[in-house]
Amino acid sequence: MYGRKACELVKEFASVGKGQLTQYNSDLFEQVVAECSQHHLELQSLIRKMQEEGLDVQTARNADHYGALIHHLSLVRNKRCLMAYVNNRAEIIRSLVWKIGSVLPKEIEEKLSHTEEEYFSKYSGELKKYMSKMELDLTVDMVPPKDPYIKVRVLDDIGDGIVLSDKTANFARHSIHFLKRTDAEQFISRGLMEELTG
Repeated sequence: MYGRKACELVKEFASVGKGQLTQYNSDLFEQVVAECSQHHLELQSLIRKMQEEGLDVQTARNADHYGALIHHLSLVRNKRCLMAYVNNRAEIIRSLVWKIGSVLPKEIEEKLSHTEEEYFSKYSGELKKYMSKMELDLTVDMVPPKDPYIKVRVLDDIGDGIVLSDKTANFARHSIHFLKRTDAEQFISRGLMEELTG
């Protein structure tokens, strides 16, 4: 049945939670693209046949016309499903740049295609350029914090001599620090630190 594979592609991203990525399904994506190519060839063949018979493609209402219409509508539907799949993934990738910064965690990177990885790096690069030009970090909290400093615990050994905006620090595992929120955000979003409350 026409469009079944494209429907599976859309169901795949609809079945996971909002903002969640599944493994990029290149096999199914390529199958839908191949089906689109087949519909296009069939459509051209039927239109050519009608023209050779001297029929007006716009007004003739025969089996070839309806066959061409089915292939055309199937082609359009498949393209819409492909675009929905790509657009949904692109939205999630853009939101990841805002949430976790320019470094992708390994478990997310494994789910992306090569072109999606390029898109992520280019988008984050453009965002970095803009923020440096404006001298403003737009990726920190959207709601202003009550205190610019937070207490954090290091979850994984980050290293010695890490340069922050106002000091150099040694981030050994399980050590506790009082840092500027803007300095700590990049480590919290990557899962290397956690904010301590209370």
